[in-house]
Amino acid sequence: MTFLWGVAGAGHQTEGHNDRSDTWFLENVTPTVFREPSGPATDSYTRWREDIGLASGLGLNAYRFSVEWARIEPSEGTYDEAALDHYEAIVDHCLAVGLAPVVTFNHFTSPHWFAAAGGWLNPGAPELFGRYCDTVMSRFGDRIAVAVTMNEPNLARLLSWMELPSFVRELERKTLEAATAAAGVTRYRVANVMLPEEMDALADGMEAGHRAARAAIRARRPDLPVGLSLAVADDVVDGDDPSVRDRKRSEVYERWLHLARDDDFIGVQNYERLHYDGSGAVPVPADAPRNQMGSAVDPASLGGAVRYVHAETGVPVLVTEHGMATADDTLRAGFLEPSLAGLHAAVDDGVPVLGYLHWTLLDNFEWIFGYGHRLGLFEVDRDTFARTPKISAGVYADLVAAYRKRALNG
Repeated sequence: MTFLWGVAGAGHQTEGHNDRSDTWFLENVTPTVFREPSGPATDSYTRWREDIGLASGLGLNAYRFSVEWARIEPSEGTYDEAALDHYEAIVDHCLAVGLAPVVTFNHFTSPHWFAAAGGWLNPGAPELFGRYCDTVMSRFGDRIAVAVTMNEPNLARLLSWMELPSFVRELERKTLEAATAAAGVTRYRVANVMLPEEMDALADGMEAGHRAARAAIRARRPDLPVGLSLAVADDVVDGDDPSVRDRKRSEVYERWLHLARDDDFIGVQNYERLHYDGSGAVPVPADAPRNQMGSAVDPASLGGAVRYVHAETGVPVLVTEHGMATADDTLRAGFLEPSLAGLHAAVDDGVPVLGYLHWTLLDNFEWIFGYGHRLGLFEVDRDTFARTPKISAGVYADLVAAYRKRALNG
């Protein structure tokens, strides 16, 4: 496979008005942990050709997007042919302009009816997900380049290691209680807002869901690379006691890394390097530049995360997300070159890396943080939806051009 240079995005965060989905429902109950509703997002359901054009214009050769299960199967067992036509057109247009379609089958969001039935706690969930994946594959699976079954099923467990205020945890619980009551069901459950006591059971369901999706995809296309993506911090040890770091790795990554050993690749989504000593997390130095999540800006994180994941799985790595939440685009622009240098140092050391997909093309809806967190290479006017390139877009384009030229010259 030619090394993939691209951008990554997700349907709910960009398309707008994904009103048959579980996340839309959570955004609109009271109380809600979501800072604001997604609403029209970046209007990409109608402006998708423009967005693909922006990616192509950067000199990229890959485009990661998600198909929205809630649009394709708005009620259980009923498929929307217009939605399937829509995503098929995206695939075909990517191919027409030289972009490899990297398709995520579930980027957190699921249909409202799926969440109302308990989400991944429902014993029938894996079969339902596998059936949906088969439907997608039957329509345009013959033309996609890479299949990502699900996005960051380990994220909730990773966030449990971060020092979020206690009111956030309580608000998550109240959000699910409000959704359960509003839907008139026993338990309304989603993939990106989890109760601590249910994390293991939800992970069991998602693991089985990945296996079902992988089987459905391989049944249609045995040659198609299929895997899942994980949220992976580069966890490093300060001092000589790795016990806390190793306990975190066991809780957050181990299950999924073992699962990925039977996949064709593992997707790495890296945004930070975190330090641990024998007592716990080491605070960020007061003078360190930080992203909007409060983490230190450290370009070495990408190479470290990629090396760790490959060592644990033995399968090729695809960087399905990497970027920075910041309103200061000069930080992002300066972050790219050393991050990619670290990635390619890992490649030079023998780590099989299939590609790098930057998160993200557009400033978009960043889940509970709403529109305040900026990760795009392009700014989006919230009223007109006009896309304006940032300095980092040109920097990324130049870096990709240089790496692609180097590859051509051997």
